[in-house]
Amino acid sequence: MTTVPQVNYQTAPDQYKHWSLACDGPIATLAMNVNEECGLKEGYKLKLNSYDLGVDIELYDAVQRIRFEHPEVRTVVITSGRDKIFCSGANIFMLGKSAHAWKVNFCKFTNETRNGLEDSSRHSGLKFIAAVNGACAGGGYELAAACDEIVLIDDRYSSVSLPEVPLLGVLPGTGGLTRLTDKRKVRHDHADIFCTTTEGVRGQRAKDWKLVDEVAKPQQFQQVVRERALALAATSDRPADGKGVKLTPVERTQTDTTIDYQFVRIAINRSARNATVTVKAPETAQPTDIAGIEAAGARWWPLQMARELDDAILHMRTNETEIGTWILKTQGDAQAVLEVDATLLANRSHWLVRETVGLMRRTFARLDVSSRSLFALIDEGSCFVGSLFEIALSADRIYMLALPDAPQRAPRVAVSQMNFGVLPMVTAQSRLARRFYEDKQEMVSVLDTMTQFLDAGQALALGLVTAAPDDLDWADETRLALEERASMSPDALTGLEANLRFNGKETMDTRIFGRLSAWQNWIFIRPNAVGELGALKVYGSGNQAKFDLNRV
Repeated sequence: MTTVPQVNYQTAPDQYKHWSLACDGPIATLAMNVNEECGLKEGYKLKLNSYDLGVDIELYDAVQRIRFEHPEVRTVVITSGRDKIFCSGANIFMLGKSAHAWKVNFCKFTNETRNGLEDSSRHSGLKFIAAVNGACAGGGYELAAACDEIVLIDDRYSSVSLPEVPLLGVLPGTGGLTRLTDKRKVRHDHADIFCTTTEGVRGQRAKDWKLVDEVAKPQQFQQVVRERALALAATSDRPADGKGVKLTPVERTQTDTTIDYQFVRIAINRSARNATVTVKAPETAQPTDIAGIEAAGARWWPLQMARELDDAILHMRTNETEIGTWILKTQGDAQAVLEVDATLLANRSHWLVRETVGLMRRTFARLDVSSRSLFALIDEGSCFVGSLFEIALSADRIYMLALPDAPQRAPRVAVSQMNFGVLPMVTAQSRLARRFYEDKQEMVSVLDTMTQFLDAGQALALGLVTAAPDDLDWADETRLALEERASMSPDALTGLEANLRFNGKETMDTRIFGRLSAWQNWIFIRPNAVGELGALKVYGSGNQAKFDLNRV
């Protein structure tokens, strides 16, 4: 059944309830001032600058607008508009009242949003500083830790903390533990103390333990933050005189079984519990120079397509949890896609092209970590080439139609330079490298076919597809594969897919998602957390949690 009311991931600054955005030359300030009466769902108040999914949707939108609409911004200062409170983290009462699937989807989106800050710092020169001007707990500290630097006000009151274990019987769910070790290099024993106490760490001790980068007395706090923001800005090459692109609303029409954008279409088969996601190639000639790209703005095909696909993925993940298999298709002029790829590659040094590639990278990575079975079907009219071939390479299986008796109608695939590291997974590998375990001989064999249109037999020989049924077997083979998938345990499939999709190198991002999937998923359903007397359930009620003391 479709969730009602559905969550809408689209918003704009004039609709924000929880954030304010101000730009001053190379520095943007994002101030969090959560309206406690405006939770996304009923039954809880967002007190103490705590957040729910709605707060993070606004944060994601604000950062996206800074990327595209404000190229002059080089450093984003994330701070609080409240007195003596930076952020108390995810709203505990929201978590306690939410179904398990909601909690996990919420944690995944907040993970992606925080990882996106680091992605922009790494690839686009957009830097982030957390100006922690009050108590900073749980998810609030996880947000701060996703920034390049943390400056903590030293007022004998403000502290940083990760109190989930002692208070709630769960773990920091948006990368808190992983960033302590992998990013901030907090010593193991210090991290152990930090994560098992509720009062947090203040002042110089927080800096000594590497929990923050700088502390400043109240009189100097704003000055220190600005100095650090300007210093980070000096390391960026985002253009002071760049012409921003207005992110107009993503347009879509929706029925109970279809969602239509201009370049993305979703058709839902509720009885089969699957959805067909079709991405369309450009329909008109696309600009090849910067002037034309800037003139096209948000209507430039790769930018518009990525925004539509991003919205579609988020919509399906949150609002269609029973649709377990996504059938990935493409449609349109394959040569047009390769021509856009050539434009992207030729202009990669321009900030707008770089940000567009960044959005494509993060959107395809969002597809990778979605807990859905992904089957790509390459049939007549497909355009799985270059950047759009990444969609197929994200799939668990790829079926390609062979038409030996009608070669002129047979679908073709092709790789471009976009498939060799321009759009990496969260493992920092290309999907081809992941597919072939970085085997040089197999990679070179594919590289040698650059921009050549390959039929099903050629693609199968190169290992680019899973199977290549002919037109006599196509319908039955694909139908049986989909029916078989739908008959299996969704929980087992989620674990299987996550393990097989990320089979190679580990990065901080893969560890964050892996630990969320394994540890937090498990802990979130244990009685010690969510049982009748579990810590998460009784928090704030005056009752004491009762734990099953058996170690499992």
